[in-house]
Amino acid sequence: MNILLRKCTLEDLDVLRELSIRTFYETFAHHNTMENMNAYLKYAFDVEKLSNELNDRHSVFYFLYFKEKLAGYLKLNEAPSQTEINDNASLEIERIYVLSEFQREGLGSYLMERAIAMATERKKQYVWLGVWEKNENAIRFYKKNGFYEIGTHSFFMGDDEQIDYIMRKDLI
Repeated sequence: MNILLRKCTLEDLDVLRELSIRTFYETFAHHNTMENMNAYLKYAFDVEKLSNELNDRHSVFYFLYFKEKLAGYLKLNEAPSQTEINDNASLEIERIYVLSEFQREGLGSYLMERAIAMATERKKQYVWLGVWEKNENAIRFYKKNGFYEIGTHSFFMGDDEQIDYIMRKDLI
């Protein structure tokens, strides 16, 4: 299938930032105002913030290559660097993004399989993630992969409060 997953380093900061902005924009811009989108992108993918995340030993980013082209990325968090739950028995899948031009190639499934395999290797009892309540395609994808809703939390896109479902998949 010609897929490669490569762990990101601090040297990848600029490429990671550009890819993060592009994939987030492709996924959510049509549902949000430009002002709120720009405010979120400026905050979430700030160079210093991303640099700190890359240096965090409890978080890891991976670039996804398909046919030797950068196609997406994955971000995983262990406690205490998780965005919500902070349970040592869990692994958070914080970001799983594939560029629009590479969608429908099975790459999202590949990233999910790799994330679950890494959680299993680390002897985690479950994986979890947050997904916007209006992202119906992602919710279907996660349910198809064995995730179920365990709660909600607020997510701010600029000044717009949105709701994310917290979803979990048990591994044992």
